[in-house]
Amino acid sequence: MNVLGIIASGVAALITVALAKVVRRAALRPHAPDEPGGRAPRAAALRRTGGATVVLGVGTAVGGALWFGAVDDSAGSVAGALAGAAIVAALGLVHDLKPFRAALRLPVQTAAAVLVVCLAGLSPAAGVLAVLWIVLLTNAFALLDHADGLLTTVGLVTAAGLLACAAVGGSPALALLPAALVAGLAGFLLHNWHPARLRLGASGAQFTGFALAASGALIQTAAPSGRAAWAALPVLATVALADTALVLVSRRRAARSLLCDTDDHIAHRLRRVRVTVPGTAVLLGLWAAVPVTTATLVYAELLHPALLLPPLAGTAAAVFALLRIPAYAPLRTARPRIAARRTTATSTGAAIPSAASARRVAGPAPGKRAPAGAARTAGGHPTVPPPPTGRSAAAVAAERS
Repeated sequence: MNVLGIIASGVAALITVALAKVVRRAALRPHAPDEPGGRAPRAAALRRTGGATVVLGVGTAVGGALWFGAVDDSAGSVAGALAGAAIVAALGLVHDLKPFRAALRLPVQTAAAVLVVCLAGLSPAAGVLAVLWIVLLTNAFALLDHADGLLTTVGLVTAAGLLACAAVGGSPALALLPAALVAGLAGFLLHNWHPARLRLGASGAQFTGFALAASGALIQTAAPSGRAAWAALPVLATVALADTALVLVSRRRAARSLLCDTDDHIAHRLRRVRVTVPGTAVLLGLWAAVPVTTATLVYAELLHPALLLPPLAGTAAAVFALLRIPAYAPLRTARPRIAARRTTATSTGAAIPSAASARRVAGPAPGKRAPAGAARTAGGHPTVPPPPTGRSAAAVAAERS
């Protein structure tokens, strides 16, 4: 990456910070009280679409660098990755404004991944694997956008690892998009840290995931033959893949829908064991930093590829430990008392007195006159409930007469 690439990274950060500040002010500005609380619904929509600032910042910086010739040898590949990320970001923006079913995203994400593969000139076999990998990672990273600062922190660490791998592998042109993404996410983190004023939303989350996945696929393709890129680069997405695996296994074991959006992610389980929201973002950022650092050193041929196994084993152990934390509320099996009494009476053949008949037998409350038409005894006196002595109502009425 040359001087123009470095300038583009700075421009991405400045644009993201400036736009995020404008959107934040617009979201916090009081509007007409169209909903309880005095804020209009569009304020919440503005907070959800905060990720569009990252898209505009990174897209403007990378597009400008491509226009001025910062990338010569891999301009088509970088342009394809940026175009595909912009397509999924536009789809995510539509979802932020008017939510639709998650299954409808897959065709658009697949088409955007095919565009990246075609412009990169990959072979059919490598292209199919790249498309599957890009779609998988796009959704895996997008699932991390469920806590303040979580996806921004993990994406920042992952993009830094891709930047280092591109620089070490002799592909400075492919380092342009990860560098701009690092700058853009760092600028957005100022507004996304807990308590978050802006969220990445579907637009920023899918853009981040697609840009990371496409950059990894392109770096893998351009890696020298002597490097263990096939083993190192997938490890960069350890945390995102671990969260996806945890969710799928947990929902499968609980016989729940795999597409339902529930509180069963890593951050939700850490919150149940009293880990704070900022602590969760820091913990997952450190968790991502361990495999990212190891994979970068393996890619640079400073460590043996076998040393990738300890971070992967630790991640698997963490997933199994998190599975032991309950994520779903137990189903209520106890029936109401009335239903239980009705079932018991039905089985024994006894009649169930209604509330009206019980009141007729019990009579009026103490100190109140019996209503007109109430049940009376043979002497004309109203029926009364049996006293504590156990005498019948007829005996008490006879004494009074």
